[in-house]
Amino acid sequence: MKGIFKSALPAMAVLMMLAFVLQGCATRVERMATDAEADLSGNWNDTDSRLVSEEMIKDVLARPWIGDFRQAKGNRPTVIVGEVRNLSHEHINTNTFVNDLARELINSGQVNFVASSAEREEIRDERVDQAQNATQESRNAAGRELGADFMLQGTINTILDVEGRRQVRFYQIDLTLVSLADNRKVWIGQKKIKKFVTRAAIRS
Repeated sequence: MKGIFKSALPAMAVLMMLAFVLQGCATRVERMATDAEADLSGNWNDTDSRLVSEEMIKDVLARPWIGDFRQAKGNRPTVIVGEVRNLSHEHINTNTFVNDLARELINSGQVNFVASSAEREEIRDERVDQAQNATQESRNAAGRELGADFMLQGTINTILDVEGRRQVRFYQIDLTLVSLADNRKVWIGQKKIKKFVTRAAIRS
């Protein structure tokens, strides 16, 4: 029995060491507040999208075009967000940025906001279905859509300056508000972000 017990000790020690190593290599997950700022890679992230959209929408709503429109038309302008093109060196999900812009515009209460072209197609399909299947009292007729007065468009550009493990990432976000009646540009906004990133040394 003593021999068996002694021979089992090294195996148990190996198993304990293996369990310790596996525990040390296990993935750790910590929950964060969704508005907490975290920048691991230096790439464009959710914090950049949120802060840029908040600042640029605050600026566009403070400019003369909105007061001029109210004075001329007597009501709030209707706005739609068009395409924001990613012309940067990295993959950026511009949909989240467009949604951030839309949220800030809608929640401001200063403009009417209409659905995008893709969203409108789905809504129109629903109206067709209602015309065929819904009661007359509950149908929403076609031809009553609210047309947009202005479209917000933009681009995201980057400049990357790299030397060794150090790099400077420069982002420039340009947005333009265009009158759909006559193609006038009534507002141009620009936001710049610069990040200094130092890469970790590769261990041999």
